[in-house]
Amino acid sequence: MNSLSAAELKRRGMAAIEEGLRRGPVHITKHNKAAAVVLSEEDYARLARGKENKAVGVTALQWLLSQPSRGAIRKAKLDRELRDERESWK
Repeated sequence: MNSLSAAELKRRGMAAIEEGLRRGPVHITKHNKAAAVVLSEEDYARLARGKENKAVGVTALQWLLSQPSRGAIRKAKLDRELRDERESWK
């Protein structure tokens, strides 16, 4: 799989995405979990062809770059945040 970590994306920026797109879609991971997929304009156009409604809001890349850097975090705090986030989905 052609993947890129969020940390590497923050460090290298667009150059990392452009390099990855030469090999196909780029799967972006955050904390070792899938977070987004970046497609070339050509691949996106092919998928979006025939669809009139485009998604409104921020792109996955914009969202990812807007996330604050977490740095070191204690396991108990991370577990609590994940539990709270999962509860908000219900």
